[in-house]
Amino acid sequence: QVQLAESGGDLVQAGGSLRLSCTASGFIFSIVAMDWYRQAPGKQREFVARITSGDNTDYADSVKGRFTISRDNTKNTVYLQMNSLKPEDTAVYYCSVRLSRMFWGRGTQVTVSS
Repeated sequence: QVQLAESGGDLVQAGGSLRLSCTASGFIFSIVAMDWYRQAPGKQREFVARITSGDNTDYADSVKGRFTISRDNTKNTVYLQMNSLKPEDTAVYYCSVRLSRMFWGRGTQVTVSS
C-alpha cells in the first residue's frame, strides 16, 4: 500500500535551516509529482511546494526564495530544504501524493523560535 514517511522536523531558532525528507513506497515514485503541505495550530493545511516528475517546481509565495524542494528517484525520497526560517513557519509538515486520491504522511513537527 501507499506509504509516506516524513522526517527531519526539529526545534530551530529563527534564521536557521532544516531539511525535511519524505520516503515513499507502494507506487512508482519517479512518475508522479510530490507535494509538501503544512498545518499550523488553529489553521488550515496549506500548500508549500511541489515537484513534478520532470523536476519542475512550484512554491507558495510565503516560502519562495527560502525553501527548495528536490527529489531523489533512486531513493524514492523527496526533500524540502528550508532556510531563513521564521516563527511563522512553525507547523506540522506533510508530504503528499495524488494517485487515485490524495495520500498523506503522518507529518513532522517544525518549530521555529524567535
